[in-house]
Amino acid sequence: MKVVLNIIALLCYGMLVLSSCCGSGNSDGYIELKRQLEEIVGDQPGKFGVAVIVDGKDTVTFGNSSYYPMMSMFKLHEAIAVCHALDVRRLGLDEEIEVRRGELDPDTWSPMLKEYTEDSFNVTVGKLIDYILVDSDNNASNLLFDRVISTLETDRYIRSVLPQDDFRIVYREADMKADISRSYDNRTSPLSYACLVDKLFTESVVSDVKQEFIIQAMGRCNTGMARIAAGLPEGVSFAHRTGSGYINSRGEVIAVNDGGYVLLPSGMGYSIAVLVKDFGGEPEEAEKVIAQISKAVYEFIAER
Repeated sequence: MKVVLNIIALLCYGMLVLSSCCGSGNSDGYIELKRQLEEIVGDQPGKFGVAVIVDGKDTVTFGNSSYYPMMSMFKLHEAIAVCHALDVRRLGLDEEIEVRRGELDPDTWSPMLKEYTEDSFNVTVGKLIDYILVDSDNNASNLLFDRVISTLETDRYIRSVLPQDDFRIVYREADMKADISRSYDNRTSPLSYACLVDKLFTESVVSDVKQEFIIQAMGRCNTGMARIAAGLPEGVSFAHRTGSGYINSRGEVIAVNDGGYVLLPSGMGYSIAVLVKDFGGEPEEAEKVIAQISKAVYEFIAER
């Protein structure tokens, strides 16, 4: 399936919740979607959470708790906070950082290492943001946290953007790699993530140039394309950020996540987050369920 990446413009089990996270909700007509989500999730070996915000108004959640490990989904929070820090310092995305290859981890996911082979090199902050949003580069993420804005400062800034207090950012990728149990401390609710996405695509969270840069990079994200994107028909615009977890001591996948913004040809848009925690099967099986959820949500909204 081809997903058109041109966005520039601006589920507790068995429970359907309408909230005013990013607008007022109306429960009329959403009971059928609840039933479909319950049927899709069924007795899958993991905890599934879904949040959808339609045109900034109707908000539907399923399995919405605040204890889903984000994994690399937190790179969206990081990118927004980095851009805010640049705005405060009156710096552009072309600000350069000097990097020594020896400070990078050769044994982590890092496409950047293939492009920069010198012992020492300069890279712009914009390029590092591109790496974390498009490729989910772990070294780029660690660098931004170490050189531009810390995890604590990132958490603090995003709390000024979101109305809920149901997420937490504590550790870098390097910290989680050193102790995978820390993955559970970087956490969010599906609603919180969907709300952040919705604000990014419909409101102003950083300066215009930087916000558009983030949106464009999310549109080029090439990870997790068997998840939400696989449930969307051709011609629908989708921009997103994914997160994938380690295997815990019980043999479960800590997280299989995806969240982003969908723009229909009609001009209607919705943010969607699907998070899977402690999945007792192969990641590909969880991805298929996410794709089914995405398809059900799209078809429900498109028919309204």
